[in-house]
Amino acid sequence: MIFAIEEINQNPAILPNHTMGYNIYNSCGMTNIMRSALVLANGQREIIDERNCTKADTAQAILGHSGSAPTVGFARIMGRFQIPVLSHFATCACLSNREEFPSFFRTIPSDLHQGRALAKLVKHFSWTWVGAISNKNEYGINGITTFIQAAQEEGVCIEYYQAFEQTGPLHELAKVVESVKHSTSKVIVAFMSHREVNVLVTELFRQNITGLQWVGSDAWITDDSLTDSEGHSLLVGSLGFTVSKAKIPGLEEHLRQLHPSQFPDSQFVRDFWEDVFDCALNNTANTQRKPCSGFESLQTFESYFTDVSELRFTNNVYKSVHTVAHALHSLVTCKEGRGPFYNGSCADTGHIQPWQVLHYLQNINFTTNQGERVTFDQNGDSPARYELVNLQHVTSRTLHVATVGVFDSTLPSERQFIMNGMNIVWGGGSHTVPVSVCSESCPPGKHKVLQKRKHICCYDCIPCAEGEISNIPDSMECFKCPIDYWPNTRGDVCILKEIEYLSYAEIMGIMLTFLCLMGAIVTTVIALVFFHFRETPIVRANNSELSFLLLFSLTLCFLCSLTFIGRPTEWSCMLRHTAFGITFVLCISCVLGKTIVVLMAFRATLPGSNMMKWFGPAQQRLSVLFFTLIQVLICILWLTINPPFPFKNMNHYKEKIILECALGSSVWFWAVFGYIGLLAVLCFVLAFLARKLPDNFNEAKFITFSMLIFWSVWIAFIPAYVSSPGKFTVAVEIFAIIASSYGLLSCIFIPKCYVILLRPEQNTKRHIMGKTKDIQC
Repeated sequence: MIFAIEEINQNPAILPNHTMGYNIYNSCGMTNIMRSALVLANGQREIIDERNCTKADTAQAILGHSGSAPTVGFARIMGRFQIPVLSHFATCACLSNREEFPSFFRTIPSDLHQGRALAKLVKHFSWTWVGAISNKNEYGINGITTFIQAAQEEGVCIEYYQAFEQTGPLHELAKVVESVKHSTSKVIVAFMSHREVNVLVTELFRQNITGLQWVGSDAWITDDSLTDSEGHSLLVGSLGFTVSKAKIPGLEEHLRQLHPSQFPDSQFVRDFWEDVFDCALNNTANTQRKPCSGFESLQTFESYFTDVSELRFTNNVYKSVHTVAHALHSLVTCKEGRGPFYNGSCADTGHIQPWQVLHYLQNINFTTNQGERVTFDQNGDSPARYELVNLQHVTSRTLHVATVGVFDSTLPSERQFIMNGMNIVWGGGSHTVPVSVCSESCPPGKHKVLQKRKHICCYDCIPCAEGEISNIPDSMECFKCPIDYWPNTRGDVCILKEIEYLSYAEIMGIMLTFLCLMGAIVTTVIALVFFHFRETPIVRANNSELSFLLLFSLTLCFLCSLTFIGRPTEWSCMLRHTAFGITFVLCISCVLGKTIVVLMAFRATLPGSNMMKWFGPAQQRLSVLFFTLIQVLICILWLTINPPFPFKNMNHYKEKIILECALGSSVWFWAVFGYIGLLAVLCFVLAFLARKLPDNFNEAKFITFSMLIFWSVWIAFIPAYVSSPGKFTVAVEIFAIIASSYGLLSCIFIPKCYVILLRPEQNTKRHIMGKTKDIQC
């Protein structure tokens, strides 16, 4: 303070023709501090040297105090007299209350900002489970309350909160130690002075409670007295915010000029001098040391007193003095008629009143020689700028502090807290970031479920429900995937559902395609054999025209099965069931025609019968055409009214999309199948009735067998079709078509081919008509 005042008095640009004076009350204890403040408010003591000095009734401004508690006490009183009070170290947020402290200013940020900065710090390192300790005064309680509120907003939980005083009862300290000892959190946020910290770490050291990460407030995090504590080793790795350090040019030279003769009444200077030079000054009671020679000097002596490399709170004192000087400068350089008071008047520089200085202080705005801007908000607070420091080495004599980050409340929220990338020493000297959580982080694919009657930071990690994902850690809830998506195995990403349909590329599709084509080829070969031997009795005996039409329809039945394979489209869906329905009716109609021909032919061999003229070739063609046209009409109505269409079935499998053909109308679907079944029943009944006709002439027996195969296949088809999932439904339907087609082909045509190709001697009219003649006889 003295250095700053002398610097200002030597600077002609500030307070020209004026000299600043001062009066220092170096008092300890609340009572002495209050008494000193009241003396300053009541009026100055008699000034011995009044050369060119205007005597003021009261102090124009009071600088101090270092502690929040005494500052609260006297700043409230000074506010009633409108005497400005500037503190360099009183950080209690309560002092921002303008109603209680209308004349208070400070060059250090309020604990309101420090509490929020500490909350951002613990959140930055993902420490969501911490303990909180403070001392029992307004500084500690208000500071830790601000931190707890800000921490809860950041999602940090407080496992315990304890408060004690260095001078308080021992059971309070014991209670704090027990809380720390039995806690599961590894991080302690300590909002208290260096005195409480020294007492606490000493007791923790004695009880061997180690491995803790300390996070501290600016009141102790860089205090040199920490080295005096028995448990100072526990504080290695501590993190905390403190005001930015600065360089004050000329201060070191000023300090090195200190000599006891400058302050003959100062016991502090005498004790310091004797301790540094290990000698005894005159008029001292210390007789164990050699007398001081009087030539001792600090110019070449290195000590913590002359070390200006860590000027933090000292810089706040420097700014406080310059703040008052700039306010007084604005006051004395006021132009009459442009002043801030009544009718543009200015203050009387011969009788300056504290309330006038207070007005100029409220509007102060200047930049120091070091480039630091000084201003106050409406509550008298300075902008909050902190350095994040790390206690990297603590011994009984040294305290090594490294700056590892910064916090600036004037920046946007997301940019306020920035790490500088420097290596950090963690609690206990570890080089790995400690973990302090109540519950481990929930990975993506799981979500939090809070534990009953516990903090929100204590939870269980539960996998997401079926069809839901969480793609961020510590998700509170899962969300459903879009309808075309399904969670992966980890449950953290929605992936496109697998699309399933009977493809030509898969094994089952290849096998069914092979059977279809093989059936069509065999049917074609049989047709060629029949065409080649079309003039033989066995071909002509059973209406060769119906046989060729039946072979043609069977070929279509085999080929229409291919429409069921592949990705369903609008055309394939409409074609597959209608084509199958029509070709199968054509097939059954031909079989039915052949059965009627057998019955009619046998009846025509009886004496006096003329049955064949009523069911000749023309009637056979018309019957096949009639039966087929009925099915064609049903299919046309189906396609016109409510046709089949491609459909994404997402109900059968949740993780798959089944591409299938929706029927459009189940009524028309079962009408098509029902009509086929009706003709098949009719055909089976007629074939069964004709089964005992003469063997050589009789085809009904083979038709009966083919109809038995047909019915066996399609009766088994219904439950298999209903119960088969996905593409297997289509495979069952194809298999039923192929099996029934092969049954008809095998029972009706293979025996004839056998006779034509391997037993040509039986392919004679005599052999075929043999038993018929016996019957006629």
